[in-house]
Amino acid sequence: MERLQIYVDLVLKWQPAQNLIAPSTIPDIWTRHVADSLQTQWSYPKARTWVDIGSGGGFPGVVTAILLADEPDGHVHMIESNQRKAAFLRTALRETGSSGTVHPGRIESVAKEWRHGQVDAVSARALASLDLLFQLAEPFTAQGAKAVFHKGQDFQREVNEASDSWAFDLVEKESLVDPVSRMLVFSNISARSK
Repeated sequence: MERLQIYVDLVLKWQPAQNLIAPSTIPDIWTRHVADSLQTQWSYPKARTWVDIGSGGGFPGVVTAILLADEPDGHVHMIESNQRKAAFLRTALRETGSSGTVHPGRIESVAKEWRHGQVDAVSARALASLDLLFQLAEPFTAQGAKAVFHKGQDFQREVNEASDSWAFDLVEKESLVDPVSRMLVFSNISARSK
């Protein structure tokens, strides 16, 4: 809780200059962002090495790193192309004493040049459609990583659309924060041949 409080304080301090979260969600930061992000690691607790793509203000990447802070092998790689947000993420990791690495750059470029070892899981929140998320995560999922994605009320439509191009196993978990949202845990992801 102490680490999460440090992180929330940092988000609020940097918010005016960085626009890390939607201003309308500031009063609900603990529910809308922190509690929602806690579900990522809870959805796949065995994972120790994560890649969070399009990390933005660190939801869920920094929150996952905080949950793994006392695990000797816990580490979160965060990929973020916005240099100022990448600087914020580095500060958040340092101030919360969490183990992570920030990779400034476009997801496709960083993933293509990956030299940081095996990854257990890939996460993303409010980033892109499932079809695009599968494309972005493929360098990791092709090596056996699971994908843990937050999806809103349109999740079923996105799953149906993605299944045209991708084969996968899916475990659907009800969101603890929003009854119409889901935590989707994908494994055995592969592109269908055209």
